Amino acid sequence: MSVVIENVRILDPADGFDAVGDLCVQGEEILARGSTPEGFEPRRRIDGSGLWLFPGLVDLAARTREPGEEHKATIASEARAAARGGVTTLVMPPDTHPPVDSPAVIELITRRAREACGVRVYALGALTHGLEGQQLAEMAALMRAGAPGVSNGQRPLASLLILRRALEYASTFDLTTVLSAQDPALTGSGCVHEGPVSTRLGLSGIPEAAETAALGAILALVEQTGARVHVARLSTRRGAEMIAKARSDGLPISADVAAHQLFLTEVDVAEFNPDCHVIPPLRSQRDRDGLRAAVADGSIAAICSDHQPHEADSKLGPFADTLPGIAALETLLPLTLRLVEDGLLSLEQALSRITNGPAEVLGLEHGRLAPGSRADFVLFDPGALHDIRREHWLSAGHNTPFFDWTFGGEVRETWVAGRPTWSRPGEDDA
Repeated sequence: MSVVIENVRILDPADGFDAVGDLCVQGEEILARGSTPEGFEPRRRIDGSGLWLFPGLVDLAARTREPGEEHKATIASEARAAARGGVTTLVMPPDTHPPVDSPAVIELITRRAREACGVRVYALGALTHGLEGQQLAEMAALMRAGAPGVSNGQRPLASLLILRRALEYASTFDLTTVLSAQDPALTGSGCVHEGPVSTRLGLSGIPEAAETAALGAILALVEQTGARVHVARLSTRRGAEMIAKARSDGLPISADVAAHQLFLTEVDVAEFNPDCHVIPPLRSQRDRDGLRAAVADGSIAAICSDHQPHEADSKLGPFADTLPGIAALETLLPLTLRLVEDGLLSLEQALSRITNGPAEVLGLEHGRLAPGSRADFVLFDPGALHDIRREHWLSAGHNTPFFDWTFGGEVRETWVAGRPTWSRPGEDDA
């Protein structure tokens, strides 16, 4: 398909491009950006006056629940939710059932994704067989099957020696290792941040040290091995400071934060709201403000959704007995843009944290609009108001604390490989 979107504000944070002009698409790639080449005769013209056009979002942490937990969600259902939220590339952690420790599981996920609405889905390969933390997985085979990195999800490793060997093995293939900074002994059975709120509610707390102690060990091994490591879903101010210091020292380390950690705190748990039960937990306002500062200065290069859809029963019962996680694909973009409204980030910074920033973490060729790039982009109406309503929600999981929040701006169309995969109701998506 040949298409030109005319008179649209094009925003490409990868190279700082911000101008009103035309975006030309030929087949699955971007042909030109800014102006229409002489002789280009598109089959379709779209008037983009008053709209923004920016790269499709790249989400580094989105569980689709398939394979193995299709009663919660499927690749098809969550791909539709992703497209509605402007997300064109999903990266799945390997803790599916069975885990992503063989090429066959990656091939299954890839096939199911192709059968869905077109959103790109990548699966991280398992760091250890069965995610059991003992024996290293066949990382080379997983990489050849399409895994852009390796991880053990939120499952612990048996020892730091196993982690050292895993980092050494991954680095021989130039694979990024994605790690969760959670010390299992300090985390224990905790479900909220350890502090005054946990004490008042009588809930078991998870101390800040559960993150910082684990992060200290990770940083020591990164320095020892030189392996490229990405720390997933930081939750503390101190953790963000440790990452900033390590990066300034030249270590090959990066980190992300879940969007909800930039808005919610331990106070939001005060009414025992199960939709605020997340791991790592919502922490103090001081932690939240520290994470925001780290996102602003670039110490944290990516904002992810940490999407974890659940069926309704998983969020029923006493707070500590509910399953942690938020369904968040459809709120990643509006929450990130709210940081711009709040004066914490520029528009270019905000878009970078959810497009080229996360793509660069895993070496993915997405999140940019330069000619020759894949035509994955979002048409966005900045003048619209978007209410997060249960009746309009597309994810199979309805476990979000953001219902009834109102945001400025709304996704009008999401395109993947030069074709629209989602259009706002009432829009022509053909």
